[in-house]
Amino acid sequence: MILLFTDFGPGGPYTGQVEAVLAREAPGVAAVRIMEDAPAMRAGAAAVLLAALVETVPPPAVWLCVVDPGVGTARRALAVRTAGRWLVGPDNGLMEPAVRRLGGGRWHEIRWRPSRLSDTFHGRDLFAPAAARLARGAPLDMAPVPAPDHGVADEPAEVIYVDPYGNCVTGLRAGAVAGGAVLVAAGRRLRRARTFGEVPPGAAFWYVDSMGLVEIAVHGGSAAARLGLRVGDPVAVERA
Repeated sequence: MILLFTDFGPGGPYTGQVEAVLAREAPGVAAVRIMEDAPAMRAGAAAVLLAALVETVPPPAVWLCVVDPGVGTARRALAVRTAGRWLVGPDNGLMEPAVRRLGGGRWHEIRWRPSRLSDTFHGRDLFAPAAARLARGAPLDMAPVPAPDHGVADEPAEVIYVDPYGNCVTGLRAGAVAGGAVLVAAGRRLRRARTFGEVPPGAAFWYVDSMGLVEIAVHGGSAAARLGLRVGDPVAVERA
């Protein structure tokens, strides 16, 4: 199985082109879109989401990870083997928190290059066919490299994603925030609820989402709109 994690967005031709390459290069291997609206061009925020999502899908799997604002520059193309999974993507910190969460891995620089490589769409031309080769066990020219370190935080105290409902996912993991703690965001002090139904309609609160991350929500509304939150906005934790 090949799992797509990208910032391509739900519109446009980009995801479809990548899926076409995967279908051609790895026929019979399922390709599943796990996320196509990762924080655009924000590898650090996307990295925390990727780390949380990787743990929700058991191996074996090949993760095709493309949040790549440095496409076409000297940044390397990497593949890492970790906990029964391959992760393939750019050398910009995107995959580092996931590998740390899974206990480390063996990093490789992808030296293989296709006959056609555009300057600005390595997701289609380089990473997708490389992921397809790994998924079907075909040879891929790679060289071992030391583990990179771009200084990406594992648990940033900030909003890292706003979902289509306006819920604001933070980089904080459930274990780092006590159940009785107060979360402070946009000048508002928010208490925890287990589910949306535990608070009145229109109330803002925080909860632990299905990925194990702390999320800010409004029952029946958009936390992003109500509180004015965006990706990158800080949050703080106060003791009850």
